[in-house]
Amino acid sequence: MATATATWRYRGDPGAEQPAALVQFSNGRLQRAEAMRFTVYRNASSAHPRKKHQRILVSESERLSYVGNNFDSVVKKYNSLCRYFVGVLDKDSGQMDVYNAEIFNMQPLLSGNVMPDDTKDYQNKSYREKMDLCIEAFGTSKQKRALNSRRMNAVGNDVVNTAVTKAAANVIEAKGVTALIQDVAQDEEQNISIFLPPCNEDADKPENVYKFEDSIFFCGRVVYHTFLSPAEYKALEVPAAVFVNITQEEITKKTEDKSHCSFVLEELKFLPASEESRDRKARCLWFLDTLIKFSHLKVIKKKNPMGPECPHIISKKLMKNFTSLTYNNGSVQNLVSASMKAKITAYVIALALHINNFQTDLTVLQNDLKLQESRMMDIAKAMRLKISKAKGLPGLGDDQNHKLGTLSLPLPVQKASVSQRKRKKMN
Repeated sequence: MATATATWRYRGDPGAEQPAALVQFSNGRLQRAEAMRFTVYRNASSAHPRKKHQRILVSESERLSYVGNNFDSVVKKYNSLCRYFVGVLDKDSGQMDVYNAEIFNMQPLLSGNVMPDDTKDYQNKSYREKMDLCIEAFGTSKQKRALNSRRMNAVGNDVVNTAVTKAAANVIEAKGVTALIQDVAQDEEQNISIFLPPCNEDADKPENVYKFEDSIFFCGRVVYHTFLSPAEYKALEVPAAVFVNITQEEITKKTEDKSHCSFVLEELKFLPASEESRDRKARCLWFLDTLIKFSHLKVIKKKNPMGPECPHIISKKLMKNFTSLTYNNGSVQNLVSASMKAKITAYVIALALHINNFQTDLTVLQNDLKLQESRMMDIAKAMRLKISKAKGLPGLGDDQNHKLGTLSLPLPVQKASVSQRKRKKMN
């Protein structure tokens, strides 16, 4: 009896980059193939090296619909362990054509999972929710892990928020809204006081309340100077020299150019005749002007933000004492925060008091510092100044009422700020 023989020939993919589909149903075996209708969907990202091979196979029968794909974890495991082929035999010629194949594990699509014809629910989803659905269906393993991690974090945040809300409700119920508002107002007062210059409440004269030469010692060493150390004061000699011998014409030109703040330009008109006093006031005015300009900065990106004319030791002092560190975009930056601006304001007021015989125009300083009046008044009152009203000087907005701050003894008792009193009235 003769034995039938056949030869085979490898043909690759039956379609363009599309292997033949081997289908297995998870809930049974197919008995009548002609009763099923199959549709293949391919990923639109044809340029992506992995996504371009992703396929979704959909089959429909009279009773159920089935869905399978070639990129879930189970199918990827099957396809990575071995290769699959389909052979088509021509009985007459004895020739078998062999094609590449891949497995699709068909799962029944139950009625609860079928997408409704009405797509309003999908259209109402946010862009992020739509992207999440796409990642679930076509995303890489890394994207799916990131999605699961983000969803777990969202659940954790919801739990924390619920716990915090419940705890806050318990505190409010136990302590009362009025008491909590008063505590917040007191905290605001304390936050301001943290950034004030050291205050000597037992001083016998105004110049000793905020001492110009005051130093703070730690373990027998000077670790901090209230205003300027001897080295810093000496370093101001060169940049402040332009103020020592300034003429009225130069002051007028600087006023037109607005190269310095209004307070400094006004004080330059009244420099003392004494050489030592004139030099001291010029250095203080130059440092005060630098402080005000520094307060207008936000994020310090340069090593010497005040320019080459500012001595290095002064730039170092500004960066160390009047900025806070923040972490942004992988790097540490120096930031002139709101609290640091309050600190600069307090030191500017104290320096202006020393320059102006312990009475200064707070409104002029407020305009130079670009602050709201309420903020300026809160800081001045925290510094124990007596506030009075006066007409502004000519050329500085004399049509408005200016606020004068006076440092006199005995120091007034600290009172609640305007914002705190408003809260009490509202309650």
